[in-house]
Amino acid sequence: MAGLAAMVAGLVWFKPWALWVDETVNEALPSPHAAPRAPATGTPSPGGPVTVAQGAFISHEHTTTGTVKIIRLPDGTHTLRLEGLDTSSGPDVRVWLSDAPVKEGREGWGLFDDGQYVNLAKLKGNKGDQNYPLPPDLDWSRYASVSIWCDRFDVSFGAAALSRT
Repeated sequence: MAGLAAMVAGLVWFKPWALWVDETVNEALPSPHAAPRAPATGTPSPGGPVTVAQGAFISHEHTTTGTVKIIRLPDGTHTLRLEGLDTSSGPDVRVWLSDAPVKEGREGWGLFDDGQYVNLAKLKGNKGDQNYPLPPDLDWSRYASVSIWCDRFDVSFGAAALSRT
């Protein structure tokens, strides 16, 4: 009986079925707000959204592809946007901004919680395009990378270095 209880507890903790369940999210780029607020950066963007930083994902624990962008909206707020994301699902997968460098291979898997990081949100889906509004008081320029982070196992599924555009 104890063996069965341990097996059930292990299944609940590891959730192995999550690796085979895909969730696709296809969010449009956020549209401009009708009434501009006081922007975090001081001046609103002229015209439409502007990409201010971007990067391409590399794989870590799981194959991960796609791009990440930091977009300044016309009202001066910022959104982190994942485009063409394709990674594995898993338990408790998050989107993190981090000050860690992006390194290839196993040595890059666990770096993102070593320094400063911001847990933006639970990953909405393991495939597709999705938006994560950045808090107005967050200085996103202090962070060098984005990780698709599995909080349950403290490992990066994939990460992208942010380059200013």
